[in-house]
Amino acid sequence: MELTFDSRYAIGPNESKNLDTEGLRKNFLIEQLFLKDGIHFTYSHYDRYMAGGAMPVNEKLKLETIEPLLKEDYFLSRRELGIINVGGNGKVEVDGELFELNFKEALYIGKGNKEVYFISNDPSNPSKFYMNSTPAHHSYPTKKVTKEQANKIELGSLETSNHRVINQMMLHTVIETCQLQMGMTELQLGSVWNTMPAHTHDRRMEVYFYFDLPEGQSVSHFMGPVNETRHIWMQNEQAVISPPWSIHAGAGTSNYTFIWGMAGENMDYDDMDKSPITELR
Repeated sequence: MELTFDSRYAIGPNESKNLDTEGLRKNFLIEQLFLKDGIHFTYSHYDRYMAGGAMPVNEKLKLETIEPLLKEDYFLSRRELGIINVGGNGKVEVDGELFELNFKEALYIGKGNKEVYFISNDPSNPSKFYMNSTPAHHSYPTKKVTKEQANKIELGSLETSNHRVINQMMLHTVIETCQLQMGMTELQLGSVWNTMPAHTHDRRMEVYFYFDLPEGQSVSHFMGPVNETRHIWMQNEQAVISPPWSIHAGAGTSNYTFIWGMAGENMDYDDMDKSPITELR
């Protein structure tokens, strides 16, 4: 088993103005999350958010602490964890209890659980466990959430190329968490725009993970202040860090699915500072 990680320091909108394409990607893009029989995390200093991936193929992978980052005896000593499986069917073992996790099913694991393992049912079709983790002050029960159990919101239309279904999977209306919120937005066939009209929310940050992209297709992710946006071209199964001062929207060359994860001061999903499309610059 291989455990890898990297750390990204937080920068403000003024500093980001001076970044070229390489600098923008280096600070905000997470290019690879899934390594064969490995676990990888990116630690962001925006709200101490962690985004990562576990891909067990021939091994049962254990979620170990990352001593240089966490300074704790075990990973969930002072953290909570959200998982959504974007690969083949598998299992997550939490302190001896097994949870079956199929494609697009989610699992919340609360603070204080000491041993977490990831298992694929079929090595030829391995699971890909996408993970988000945030600091936690309280221990809430571990709970599985399926798409059927999610709170669903249908938005947009084919006429505006943004017909989409939002699956709120880890939200206070569905399960209890400390600050972590996660969900999955599925773009319908013929639609490519997500999160339009765009918005910011200064009270929390986000990470977007794009997947379900057909081979040869890409997504252009838009970020930056409302009056000075930038873009990052992204490929299938890549993620991008969205600071509190930045919009987070995208357009693909095909329809796709993305997982959004949030953390910060406010748990109100609708707490957004919306920007009319015609005012984007």
